[in-house]
Amino acid sequence: MDECRLQEPLFTFGVIADVQYADIEDGYKNYSRTRDRYYRSSLQLLSNAQDAWREARVQPLFVLQLGDLIDGFNEPRGASERALDAALRRFETGPRPVHHVWGNHEFYNFSRSALLRSPLNSRVHADSGAGAAPVRPDIYAYRFTPVPGFTFVVLDAYDVSLLGREESSEEYRSAMELIRKYNQNQDLNCPPAFEDLRQRFTRFNGGFSKEQLDWLDSVLTSADEKQERVTIASHLPVHPFSTDAASLAWNFEELLAVIHSHKCVVCYMAGHAHDGGYHHDKDTGVHHLTLDGVIETPPYSDAFGIVSVYADRMELKGSGRVLDRLFLFS
Repeated sequence: MDECRLQEPLFTFGVIADVQYADIEDGYKNYSRTRDRYYRSSLQLLSNAQDAWREARVQPLFVLQLGDLIDGFNEPRGASERALDAALRRFETGPRPVHHVWGNHEFYNFSRSALLRSPLNSRVHADSGAGAAPVRPDIYAYRFTPVPGFTFVVLDAYDVSLLGREESSEEYRSAMELIRKYNQNQDLNCPPAFEDLRQRFTRFNGGFSKEQLDWLDSVLTSADEKQERVTIASHLPVHPFSTDAASLAWNFEELLAVIHSHKCVVCYMAGHAHDGGYHHDKDTGVHHLTLDGVIETPPYSDAFGIVSVYADRMELKGSGRVLDRLFLFS
């Protein structure tokens, strides 16, 4: 690592997840009421990240915001727009562009159609040309290429979900049919009573449609042909060893199958599970990173990182709860 640090990176980017800002008192407000959440101070921790990115020796080319920028408690208080404006203003002082991933808390505050019209739709920064995004405009997924040879893909982990869909829609009906196969609880935010990976079938999770998976397969096929390195960003983790069972995407196996059928993917980055996680899939060489959440980070600490990208690796320099990690390319 010491020799590695003498090299200049090709580029860097910032990462942060689960800010979940709300102008309310701190407290035990997760579903099981067992975890401290620091709602007001999360905005200051976002500012700390901006300061670090802005002052970095190598300026980040962009930021990956991995979802849940504001908390769902804003919506019943009529504070969703106000909270979003406050959080987005913090990004004005740091690196641009910011690539926003959508998490469950985005959908607690806004409908899918409203999000597509909002500043959280960063698809404007996608690559130009055919195939940069799925054909269906309601799927929030796209690819972008900050530097030749390196492609990033933003995926919509709530494309198949109860969240953000009209209850009268076919999308909502099919999602309900799927979740009810495994979860018979009256409150679908309560995980089903299994001791295995079926705990993922809750309302706060979702999955990827066939249309999105087919589009991802085409993006990765092109990247294989061009010998590009691909990093995927989404809100929900997809590897069981990178998170707890209740935080996985509904159809994580299908997403992993697409990744496994290609050689170009080097990293999958997610949020959602606030304690973070990491797994290196030695069968494929893919690094699965689940970033620690800002919302459960005390005000005296931090939770963000800067990723330096080289020809043969990526290095995550974490701050506060986020650990340093080395992602070697296979």
